[in-house]
Amino acid sequence: MNIKKLCQMQKVLDERIVKEHKLEGKDLEENIILALLVEISELANETRCFKHWSTKGPSENHVLLEEYVDSLHFFLSIANHNGYNVDRLLEVYTRDFKQTRDAMTLVSSFINVTEKVVTMKTANDAFHYIDAFAAYIDLGKILGFTWEEIQQAYVRKNEINHQRQDNGY
Repeated sequence: MNIKKLCQMQKVLDERIVKEHKLEGKDLEENIILALLVEISELANETRCFKHWSTKGPSENHVLLEEYVDSLHFFLSIANHNGYNVDRLLEVYTRDFKQTRDAMTLVSSFINVTEKVVTMKTANDAFHYIDAFAAYIDLGKILGFTWEEIQQAYVRKNEINHQRQDNGY
């Protein structure tokens, strides 16, 4: 996945939103973190992985992928807001910090990502950002998404988000 390219695409969208909605000078980081948590929860809801009381299966894969990239938009916005070089952070994290994890269930993976996002907000540093982002990438792997699928879905959704801005979303 070309994260640099995705960060640049997200920056263009975020700058457009700030300008068109007259949000210059406003600190939107808490809004973005809450939006991230909501989107992760929407993804969990579509997987239905925690709904032990229901026999209905998960949504179709394309729906799950779209929900997954909705969260990716907000991870990239946070990186841009803080000036993080996500490619470099992932390289260092993978090389020096990432610990071998026991096989996680989908439910425990969602809980793990959510906990790490909350910790990221509190710590507000590059290490905790990349720890949360790496857990999110792991969630995508558990869901069976490839880097190529994620990037293609992100590009499609980014275009949709621009169209939504064109139409006064």
